[in-house]
Amino acid sequence: MNDKLHLAPIKNPRRAIDIGTGTGTWAVDFAEAYPNTSIIGTDLSPIQPETRPPNLIFEIDDCCSDWVYPKNHFDYIHVRQMYGSVADWPRFYKDCYDHLTPGGYIEQAELNPVLKSDDGSIVPGDALDQCGTLAVQAGVSLGSSLEVERFMQDDIARAGFTDVVKTTYKWPLGAWSNDPRLKELGKWNLLHWQQGLESWTLRSFTKHMGWSYEAVKKWHADVHRTMKERKHHAYQDVSVVYARKPLR
Repeated sequence: MNDKLHLAPIKNPRRAIDIGTGTGTWAVDFAEAYPNTSIIGTDLSPIQPETRPPNLIFEIDDCCSDWVYPKNHFDYIHVRQMYGSVADWPRFYKDCYDHLTPGGYIEQAELNPVLKSDDGSIVPGDALDQCGTLAVQAGVSLGSSLEVERFMQDDIARAGFTDVVKTTYKWPLGAWSNDPRLKELGKWNLLHWQQGLESWTLRSFTKHMGWSYEAVKKWHADVHRTMKERKHHAYQDVSVVYARKPLR
């Protein structure tokens, strides 16, 4: 997003909510950029900083439960990397629609776990190709799709939003790109994968997909080895969708 906090054309919203705020980094940055906006960051885990801007509060809340906020309340709803966390996306988008003020914006940023290559360097059946296939299967087993990046634009439109805009970026895996910015991004994404692969897959593969612990660890080793091979020009699609609740 070229260092932008958001793509939606918002202008000094009165009230905003960051759903799935995680460590609260985005919410803090947004609060500092919009000091006159009252902001709530929600998450299931209390891992946010105690020191925060005065216009920001953090709350423990489950966005999949009944919302406790008044309807027509928020001017901006921000959602990011919630793939695998919501079982019923149409209901979630209806809740967002109901709780936005007329003319308010929803914005959602998600990545697709399926790795791609434009030059055929990901061979069907190899470890990187399997990542996407197995991620999709794991989402089905868990009852919560990991492919929200693919369908969120249509689901948001079906919820009643208008002026729906989708922007898709390539997120490299590894430092293979000749573009300096993409190369740097690829380094960080590789680290993200190296540190996160086990936590993303071990429980779901063994508990829900019938893999043995030994089989998962062997597959991890294959993926780690393949990720570091510069011949693989892998990337993920990262998409941002924003849309507006009609004035009437």
